[in-house]
Amino acid sequence: MKELWAPWRMQYILEEKNTGCFLCKALEENEDKKNLILYRGDNVFVIMNRYPYNNGHLMLVPNRHIGELDELNSEEMLELMNVLTKMKKVLDKTLKPEGYNIGINLGKVAGAGVEDHLHIHIVPRWNGDTNFMPVIADTKVMPEYLEKTYEKIIANIG
Repeated sequence: MKELWAPWRMQYILEEKNTGCFLCKALEENEDKKNLILYRGDNVFVIMNRYPYNNGHLMLVPNRHIGELDELNSEEMLELMNVLTKMKKVLDKTLKPEGYNIGINLGKVAGAGVEDHLHIHIVPRWNGDTNFMPVIADTKVMPEYLEKTYEKIIANIG
């Protein structure tokens, strides 16, 4: 049997599990670096995914706790699309991905980990980033710590 050491996961295993919406909590705390919040707008904020598919996996989130697209008002919709465009440009400059997956998971069966607070995923992709590890070992290999990626991305938000 082969072993893959991931000591950074112990913090998650041992930490107290929070109740309530972690997105709302992160927004309220005003500790952006700790919570990996990269951007705050009038209606939308951007947070890094702590359990990413790839480095630079971001989530664009309405400030209001809403769960459905039809609950967004016009200002929120417009800002979401403007911030999406901005974050893609920032990721282009910072990480130079070769493509993206951008999407919304609505409902548990669609893969929504947070069902009641709408958010858009931006996942940078590179040729060959889906290697054998997830297929045979059910393991993802992340090439960089989240905090390091955070520092790179935040430096390019202007």
